[in-house]
Amino acid sequence: MTTIKSIRTMNFNSKNPFLSNKRFSSNAVSKAEEVHHAQIIDYNQEMTLSGTINKTAILFLILCGSSIITWWMAFNGMNVMLPTIGGAIVGLILVVISAFKPQASPYLAPGYALFEGLFIGGISAIFEARYPGIVVNAVGATLVTFLICLGLYKFKIVKVTEQFRSVVIAATLAIATYYLISWVVSMFTSFTPVHHGNSLMSIGISVFVIIIAALNIFLDFDQIEKGVQQKMPKFMEWYGAMGLVITLVWLYIEFLRLLSKLSSKD
Repeated sequence: MTTIKSIRTMNFNSKNPFLSNKRFSSNAVSKAEEVHHAQIIDYNQEMTLSGTINKTAILFLILCGSSIITWWMAFNGMNVMLPTIGGAIVGLILVVISAFKPQASPYLAPGYALFEGLFIGGISAIFEARYPGIVVNAVGATLVTFLICLGLYKFKIVKVTEQFRSVVIAATLAIATYYLISWVVSMFTSFTPVHHGNSLMSIGISVFVIIIAALNIFLDFDQIEKGVQQKMPKFMEWYGAMGLVITLVWLYIEFLRLLSKLSSKD
């Protein structure tokens, strides 16, 4: 997660063509003339806010469409573990590739949405079967959180400063490291991570992670805005949209986990 956010701070050179300096000579002219360096600017090849919004909508449509497949399979008695786990793995691979090859985002982002949708549909069906109504609540909580963050950012109530960015990235790194270590240790030992179960500490950890995930939305908004201002290449629309979708998927999963912990205490 943090890898894909840190790459967004890089500067990308424009792919617009340039006219190189040339010298023209003639027997009738004793002095050479120089053609000055010029740049051809094509607005259609620049990142725009409307373009990024459209790309984000496309990714969500793809994600929702593919999630219906594993959701339908689950509630028709089919085993969804393979497409669910496979979708998560392939989605992660595409995210990593995109982090190093952002220019390939127009192809990687739709692929990510497709495979991540399989994962989301399968995991949502599993939670829904155990805790009826949890998916609607998690979707609603994610949407409300997104709209609140959008309003706070749009009206400049929350401003993304360098200190803000550093704290959020550091916290995100800490969470990712904790999850990774807990997963590895639990695979080879009988250790049960503290964030499992429905204890108050476990619930508190989920609340903290949700807050950090929500704060990452501000980083996504800021990165998209700066990309537009800096007239980054068109492919960065897909890259920015992909980053926002990744954050919202993470937020949704964390809401599912929190709501399941609260439901299991009843």
